Amino acid sequence: MRSFYFAILSAVAFSQEPPTATFGTTVASSSGFRGDIFVIEPHTEELPSFRRMRAVGAIYTTALHVPERSFLSGFPGITDRFEWFAIDYRGRFWVETPGQYRFRLLSDDGSKLYVNDKLVVDNDGLHAPLAVEGSGYLTRGVHTMRVSYYQGPGVTVALILSVKPPAAAEWEIFDTNTFKPPPDPAEWTPGRIRDIKRGTGWRP
Repeated sequence: MRSFYFAILSAVAFSQEPPTATFGTTVASSSGFRGDIFVIEPHTEELPSFRRMRAVGAIYTTALHVPERSFLSGFPGITDRFEWFAIDYRGRFWVETPGQYRFRLLSDDGSKLYVNDKLVVDNDGLHAPLAVEGSGYLTRGVHTMRVSYYQGPGVTVALILSVKPPAAAEWEIFDTNTFKPPPDPAEWTPGRIRDIKRGTGWRP
């Protein structure tokens, strides 16, 4: 199992070209996302329930930005451990300006986005790179975020989470460094989400 764990870590960090970001690092961070890694059964067609599963490791990142890349060449030193794994990311972020926030989650294969334990984007299932949007009105305060993702069969992988804050003209990669809470925890107030709208997907 230990060798399989390192194989999975190599798999999620690998790219054929210099990446703009990776799935994460094994160095623990007090901010950003913690992603628990799971082995899933072959032929899985949707995200599993992680509650009864045991993670084989964890990785950390402040942004989920893995553009589509090919697995056709395999991974260095790995011949059969590049598919059938899942990562359950959890983190928190601060909203200073309340309003309607739009989120876009692109993945290959399935993924889901939760804010404050409420489903905002459902992009589950076996599919080629697919983008799905969702939105919700966020109040000022600290919010929790969860992005669940799984990779089924090869030959490509992708995972990008973008956000469009209120009054913003352009989409941007969601990065927890952009949504840091105030330095004094005494100022942290719990945020809420309402008016959730979930959209359908399209091929990028």
